[in-house]
Amino acid sequence: MQKSTLILGACGQIGTELTMELRAKHGANNIVASDIREGSESLMSKGPFELLDATNYEAIEDVIMHYEIEEVYLMAAMLSATAEKFPMRAWNLNMNSLFNVLNLAKEGKINKIFWPSSIAVFGPNTPKQNTPQNTIMEPSTVYGISKQSGERWCEYYHKKFGVDVRSLRYPGLISWKTMPGGGTTDYAVDIYHEALNAGKYQCFLSEDTQLPMMYMEDAIRATITIMESDSNALTVRSSYNLGSMSFTPKQIAGQIREHIPEFEISYASDFRQQIADSWPSSIDDSAARNDWGWKPDFDLAATTKAMLENLSAKSS
Repeated sequence: MQKSTLILGACGQIGTELTMELRAKHGANNIVASDIREGSESLMSKGPFELLDATNYEAIEDVIMHYEIEEVYLMAAMLSATAEKFPMRAWNLNMNSLFNVLNLAKEGKINKIFWPSSIAVFGPNTPKQNTPQNTIMEPSTVYGISKQSGERWCEYYHKKFGVDVRSLRYPGLISWKTMPGGGTTDYAVDIYHEALNAGKYQCFLSEDTQLPMMYMEDAIRATITIMESDSNALTVRSSYNLGSMSFTPKQIAGQIREHIPEFEISYASDFRQQIADSWPSSIDDSAARNDWGWKPDFDLAATTKAMLENLSAKSS
């Protein structure tokens, strides 16, 4: 018998694709999508969908009881750039939603949780190259502070109450299926749209800002893999470093020119530059590789090819 799964924040950049993949894998009726707003027609029509506020404990509990939910993916969050504009709203959403699912698991109402962390947990004093799993963090953004706090609470609930919570520190994510949701790494999605639509792009980061990135297909696969892994194999209950590729705006522009030779890029750094400068340039994800066999499939060249081909097909 298939277990039932609830996805909170299913209309977001990651949540949308995760929902579709889990429905394809486990059957649409077994994956309950939810968000505070309605999503795409395909998301809402191809399986159960609930309008749900992730900060409302009683509402989440009602949905869990109604559908006999066993696992929850908590994807609802306010991301880095948006959170800097609305710090208290971001803290409320990012933290209270986590406490809700942790406490539901503590009370035995769900069996397993996935909660995403981020490279935003690191800060300006963190080693920037091959950032270790365990290192100085000291985040300097509201988003990063909420994610670091969340990691500590996940680890605490696992050790204190035996809650089976699993987490990944996502790098910047690149997808052709959904638009980004207010993050500092959004340029690495926008640039492909503008390359095809306008042949040029003005980047809000400097040309040599190197950040860890990942193609969405790899991120979804990593998320599902860690949730399917043997609990005894997992040595990290805060959040696993997750790596794939690192590049600069200048390098991604160079890859785009392999397909669109006339593409032009210019630079006008804004407030997101300071956020990016506080983050790692590359990630050491050896713990994930050793514990549950993580290995990415996409590098920058493969990502660029996939993005341009899929966006072209989508618009035609």
